[in-house]
Amino acid sequence: MSKEQKKLPEVKVFGKWLSAGIEANDPGLKRYISTRPILLPHTSGRHEHGRFRKSTINIVERLIDDMMRPGVAGGAKARASNIVKNAMDIIAIRTKKNPIEILVRAIENAAPAEDVTRIAYGGIVYPISVDIAPQRRVDVALRYITNLSRQASHNNPKTVDECLADELILAAARDPKSASVKKRDEIERIALASR
Repeated sequence: MSKEQKKLPEVKVFGKWLSAGIEANDPGLKRYISTRPILLPHTSGRHEHGRFRKSTINIVERLIDDMMRPGVAGGAKARASNIVKNAMDIIAIRTKKNPIEILVRAIENAAPAEDVTRIAYGGIVYPISVDIAPQRRVDVALRYITNLSRQASHNNPKTVDECLADELILAAARDPKSASVKKRDEIERIALASR
């Protein structure tokens, strides 16, 4: 083999950002936030029928899939992909950092560790605090980030791209102005009261 054949080009998300080497700092979320290199985040739902297979999907694609909920890009993968791509461009310009790393930090900071469930015992229903599974923590964090950024763009001159970029930057810094971090803190405060 020649040197040209040995040296393979690095795969970058959207052809711009390296995702290899980025890991979650939270040991519980490491296995569930995948940053494996992928050029175009679109796997066509091949993970759908396997248990826990969605944890192998690149985190950028999972963000795009969550942006497809009813609203701005309801069901339109191309539109949701453009929204996320533009938001990542905005993040890269504002922070001068890799936007995939910002996304991973935002998910870590927006993922609640415990929640409240209702227990019925002898006809009496009372709330009790429970730990949240790591897979669900990632799912809930992505849902908060996307839903709250879509809500922030409603009746606002900012586009959903800008609102998503703002939310990710604030959540990555664990800023109390971030709507998803506020939501996490509120859920954990209620869970703490229900112990």
